[in-house]
Amino acid sequence: MTNLELILSITVSLSVGINILLFLYTRSVISRLLSLADELYDLREMSTSLTNHLESVYSLEMFYGDETLGSLMQHARSYVEQLDTFDEMYALIEEEKTENDNTETETKVEET
Repeated sequence: MTNLELILSITVSLSVGINILLFLYTRSVISRLLSLADELYDLREMSTSLTNHLESVYSLEMFYGDETLGSLMQHARSYVEQLDTFDEMYALIEEEKTENDNTETETKVEET
């Protein structure tokens, strides 16, 4: 083996190794990103549920016009609006859930 062949073999080996490590790292980062997006989606759903509950309590005759509940409801609305800025992340999760649902439906249809 000549020096050139040896250098090229080492370079190719290093390149393949680096590409494998880069692939594994990218896969890990994407997995964490999807997990974070899922958690943010759940947080948004809980916050929306809280806002709806506060609105229903506020609309009861007993509490109608209560300033404390009114300000709490306004705070909950602004919180949900702030969470809506993460819509791009929610879209990732919704696409993934839709794909999983479609796959499960296809699997059930094939089994029957």
